[in-house]
Amino acid sequence: MQANIAMLSISAPVMGRVDTVHPVLLRDNQHQVLLDTGYPAQFAQLQAEIEAAGGNLNKLTHIIMTHQDIDHIGNLPELTSHTSVEILAHPLEKPYIQGDKRLIRFTDEAIASIDRMPDSVPEAFRNGLKRLMLNPPKAKVDRELIGGELLPLCGGIIVVDTPGHTPGHISLYHEPSRTLIAGDALMVRDGELYGADPATTLDPETAHASLTKLLKFDIQAIVCYHGGWYQDQVMERLAELAFLK
Repeated sequence: MQANIAMLSISAPVMGRVDTVHPVLLRDNQHQVLLDTGYPAQFAQLQAEIEAAGGNLNKLTHIIMTHQDIDHIGNLPELTSHTSVEILAHPLEKPYIQGDKRLIRFTDEAIASIDRMPDSVPEAFRNGLKRLMLNPPKAKVDRELIGGELLPLCGGIIVVDTPGHTPGHISLYHEPSRTLIAGDALMVRDGELYGADPATTLDPETAHASLTKLLKFDIQAIVCYHGGWYQDQVMERLAELAFLK
């Protein structure tokens, strides 16, 4: 079987709306690789998506984390309890994913702001959110990833350092399909490709600078964690974004 790539769709209610995110499953004869894991408490949905894509949860060999955010690490504990799998991440993201440090967005101020939510927000929701922020999902990172590294998985996956959204954010280039799995380095909104969302990006200037690294690859398609597939004159649009001031 040649390397197979599938975009998954995981939906969760977030602050009164439904948000859909897109982990990616890569498969070949030897490996099944999951890139990011969705929001917490979405394990059953994730499993169903993996199976619908032709994968098998019990045969996952690797989980690659693009970064530490809660919508990416959400189902790591359940995955590691159900499968014998190697978890890979950038060294700057590792202590947050493992729970050695509090997630970078979960500051004291952010946690305190929960108590200032309007009275219309149910107390049970506020309490649950606070518990999640104080005790987010975590799992041991087995291997650190280096930018430029070629992983001999599913035909070849190149690690691309794309910091900015978080300090150790990475994207992955799948050589056989010429697909970039962008994580949150890019997003698709209303059918158009954009850079990292400025509303959620810790260092927008660095995130913008990271886009130039993508231009050396022959990218025919992009999967954005928020927005999904983008396949319309990809390199031309990336160049526009990289050199946009």
